Amino acid sequence: MRSITAKQPGPTNTHDLTTPALVVEGSSLDANIAAMALERPAGRLRPHVKAFKSTQLARHVSVRGGHRHFCCATLAEMEGLAAAGLGEDLLLANETLDADRLGALVRRDDCRITVAVDSPETVDVASSAGADVLIDVDVGLPRCGCLPADAGRLADRARRAGLNVRGVMGYEGHTVAEADRDQRRRAVDESMRLLAGARDAVGGGLTSAGATGTFDMHESTDEVQAGSYLLMDSAYASMGLPFATALSLEVTVISRSPKGWCVVDCGLKSLGMDHGNPSVEGMSVFFCSDEHTTLLPTEGAEPPPVGTRLRVTPAHVDPTVAYHSLLHITDGDDVIETWPVDLRGW
Repeated sequence: MRSITAKQPGPTNTHDLTTPALVVEGSSLDANIAAMALERPAGRLRPHVKAFKSTQLARHVSVRGGHRHFCCATLAEMEGLAAAGLGEDLLLANETLDADRLGALVRRDDCRITVAVDSPETVDVASSAGADVLIDVDVGLPRCGCLPADAGRLADRARRAGLNVRGVMGYEGHTVAEADRDQRRRAVDESMRLLAGARDAVGGGLTSAGATGTFDMHESTDEVQAGSYLLMDSAYASMGLPFATALSLEVTVISRSPKGWCVVDCGLKSLGMDHGNPSVEGMSVFFCSDEHTTLLPTEGAEPPPVGTRLRVTPAHVDPTVAYHSLLHITDGDDVIETWPVDLRGW
């Protein structure tokens, strides 16, 4: 990782970290940036910072990948990126009713702020703040988004309010975890057919969609909102994507039972569990509780002794990162830098 050179004060080896600790293998991170660039180079990818929540990682992605436009899930992420000088083109890919905070971002002279809208109420908030908008369209995920048939009328309302309607966005989140690639492709195509119809009704030049799991299925989409590809997790790793697992959790064995299991010092308060159990090489996860994960050695091996360091791969990177305050960037077991997870919260 040639661009990461300045060692900050603190532990110099992962075995000296206070566990549980998030570690990111720098070479894998940079390999993932390069792999994504082959399909979605700068300008065709809007990295989603909800997956890593760090302005320093965002800056690294900007330097290494040339990305100057970012996608956010919260106003706190927007505010942090703006304060860090990374506000050239920020999209809040989420609805908000907080006109005051949105307006404060819009009034900065070093930022361009766009917000997703899917209702008259969110259009009115955007109008009060003076933000650009994308019409958020329901393309199959039962979450935010207006009906495709209503997108044109909502855009007309926004323009009557004096807003710049940049185009449309739609998140096909119900498709991204489909294991079968052909089925995933068909589902994405159907969602993008709905989004294309809405785009035609709305006008505006930008179509924004997608995620890590569908990043290479968007030939007609202007930009893809992918973030997990940078760090990866075990759920995405099972899908055969061209990205390496860069993130893991350094943990310590704190207990060893004569009944054949061991316990490490991470659990529900340090791991995103909504996509399933984490994974540990050579171990099977018995269960996770608040601060503990109980592991069973595979193939009848003895559990490791108390004090052993292990690496845990989370099943879902986004909430896992949000549980922690630091990302330790590594070269093997050497800690090169420590970056704050400074975009946590709302």
